[in-house]
Amino acid sequence: MTSTPPPPSPSSSGRAALDATDDRLPLHVRLRELLLDRIRTGEWTPATPLPGEIALADHYGVSKGTLRRVLGELVDQGLLERRRGDGTYVRRARLDHSLHRFFRHGSANDILPDSRILRWDSEPADTKVTESLELGADAEVLTLRRLRSRAGAPVLVEDIWLPLPRFAPLIEAGPEALGPLLYPSYEKLAGQVVGGASEELTVGACDRTDAALLECGVGDPVVVIERLARAHDGSPLELRVSRGRADTFRYRIELT
Repeated sequence: MTSTPPPPSPSSSGRAALDATDDRLPLHVRLRELLLDRIRTGEWTPATPLPGEIALADHYGVSKGTLRRVLGELVDQGLLERRRGDGTYVRRARLDHSLHRFFRHGSANDILPDSRILRWDSEPADTKVTESLELGADAEVLTLRRLRSRAGAPVLVEDIWLPLPRFAPLIEAGPEALGPLLYPSYEKLAGQVVGGASEELTVGACDRTDAALLECGVGDPVVVIERLARAHDGSPLELRVSRGRADTFRYRIELT
């Protein structure tokens, strides 16, 4: 007669980490904070799945039900995602496509715009960039200007600021290493994962430089979208200002 093997003992490091949390809080809250720390510090990334539920439960010495509850809360918060048949991953923010829904040209609405880098410099951050990216007074940033075109027609002009040395690997790789979608490049080249962003939309007048790029008149109305992207730990990663011709801008939302 074979005996049932004893259940695995929790990892000493995992259990010790849990024991070091405030025991006045419910167990699932303490566990959630430990898992959040592993997301915020970049230990877990969108590139590889989290350890399996059994392994994680054993590591922290908690029940599988408690672990599943915490993972479910992190999924509901948009920090994790479950991929059917592939496991649980840190969620990538899917923001690169958002502007393309609003600016249309001809019949090529579903084609991802082409991207051309017009400017690529490291320079001291000005006051607005310093404040937005929460940088020190003497901080430097990598500055990009790029033109987005669809079917040969200009759609957007974008100015982008990235904090240094956080994005120094991009300088080493060069602008040719960037694809039309920047966030996967940030992750691949610099290990920086965008967890979310806030956007503000205004309307302005086109200046001479943008008018030449967007093929419109000086003073013509342009839609300006300012985006601040953040990492999962809340730290600012990117400031982006996108400008597109107002006559190609469409906004539609379903209200229920």
